Amino acid sequence: MNRRQFLQTSGLGFAAISLTKYSSLAAELADQKKRVGLIGSGWYGKVDLLRLIQIAPVEVVSLCDVDKKTLAEAADIVAGRQLSKKKPRTYGDYREMLKEKDLDIVLIATPDHWHALPMIAAVQSGADVYVQKPIGVDVVECQAMVAAARKHQRVVQVGTQRRSTPHLFEAHELIKEGRLGRIGLVETYYYGRRGISNPPDEAPPENLDYEMWTGPAPMRPFNRMTHPGSWRNFMEYGNGSIGDMGIHMIDMVRWMMDLGWPKRISSTGGNYFHKEGKPNIPDMQTATFDYGDLQVSWQHRHFGEAPDPKYRWGATFYGEKGTLKAGVMGFDFTPLGSGTPLQRQWNDANAKYPVDSDKYPEDKTEKRIEYHVAPAIREHMKDLLQCAASRGRPRADIAEGSASTTMCVLANLSLQLQRSLAWDEAKGRVIGDEEANKLLARPYRAPWVHPSPEKV
Repeated sequence: MNRRQFLQTSGLGFAAISLTKYSSLAAELADQKKRVGLIGSGWYGKVDLLRLIQIAPVEVVSLCDVDKKTLAEAADIVAGRQLSKKKPRTYGDYREMLKEKDLDIVLIATPDHWHALPMIAAVQSGADVYVQKPIGVDVVECQAMVAAARKHQRVVQVGTQRRSTPHLFEAHELIKEGRLGRIGLVETYYYGRRGISNPPDEAPPENLDYEMWTGPAPMRPFNRMTHPGSWRNFMEYGNGSIGDMGIHMIDMVRWMMDLGWPKRISSTGGNYFHKEGKPNIPDMQTATFDYGDLQVSWQHRHFGEAPDPKYRWGATFYGEKGTLKAGVMGFDFTPLGSGTPLQRQWNDANAKYPVDSDKYPEDKTEKRIEYHVAPAIREHMKDLLQCAASRGRPRADIAEGSASTTMCVLANLSLQLQRSLAWDEAKGRVIGDEEANKLLARPYRAPWVHPSPEKV
């Protein structure tokens, strides 16, 4: 039986291969008693950290969050889950945590506007880093983060977990083996619904340091829509749905097709159907990334139905020999002509990933876990630890995260300026458009200082 036959008949895809790959790492991971800190101990901070605890005997020694209630709850959870049962030290300011310089790995899962400064400070302190996507809110932040990782020779993994999703490894193999033939168009998309919400502004809760939460972003009156969680609905703290959901699929396409930077980016859209609500991100947007002989598009829409309810969030690859639909929950390959279709599909009803679902029973009771993503996060963490040992580049290296994030930022700038933008990869600037180049760095609120690639 050859490798392709194995993948097709086993139903395990790269999940099985991944286990084989990492079985040789079991002893190595068992010896990696890394000292770990987490900045941003809310929803996804805990999701990421608890997956790391599952796959290696790390010691979580420090937690940081500007919400005292969230911080205390996280400390209790971590103490109950890690081997030592010790409660981590807690901090309200990441600078105080990093001042100790005693961490091997720092995880960052703050709102997007708080990714760049802590990540740069973490590598300056000597730690390797796992930073959530998108890595920054503007282009210069991304450039500074790459420069800092390289200057301080640190391993930085980005939380674009599609690069570690078991069934997507198999979909990746289909493309690599030429099963689609030449691909001319890839559509990426997210179709979700959003209501109109308009709660009143109010005083921040006593447990929240709202001044620190806002940090370098513009100061807005506190609103319970922003914390916890719904800050993604505001452009002050992120880059809208393309920066939140789009980066996952755009990065997945870049990985599957080994793509670098596009030649030109254009975008249209706006907030058309939810103007009465407080959120100010586009509720509809289309972007095109021009690679010359390949077009990659993004579309999101927060109203109406999805063209294919099975793939509300995913990518469709159109090739001369077949079509591939790929998403978080599975993929469908449909060849042209007489070939054999191939499908891998997992869903929340059974969510039985062959790779590891029965090894981690705590997944099934953990609050707010994205169970279908847990195997991918574990694979991502294994890759981080392996690269921390070898000093190699991880699967979702900071430079890859920078490219995917920058593409989303430039799409928003194209929408804002109402024109397409040509990108100079070597110079890291928009070609022949100084107005656009002035927007590559957002203004920072004092006293915070915007990072630059030259001063990290």
